[in-house]
Amino acid sequence: MDVVSGTVVYLLMWWWVFLMSLPFGVRTVEDPVAGHAPSAPARPMLWRKMAATTVIAAVLTAIINWIIASRIISLDMVGG
Repeated sequence: MDVVSGTVVYLLMWWWVFLMSLPFGVRTVEDPVAGHAPSAPARPMLWRKMAATTVIAAVLTAIINWIIASRIISLDMVGG
């Protein structure tokens, strides 16, 4: 996988994992301030989720790169 393809795969994996991690550990405020959404998280912990997402996306990208490089799955298999 070349640099551009690797970057695209990493960015897609990063956003996919980040959006999946957003609901984890979220607790709502018991007494919301007037004008705030009652479903808004009290402490979303975004920096922690971003750090975990970076590591997980890097591991997933490395696995995908290994699968492509070792030809476990290739476009020749997909085509008829």
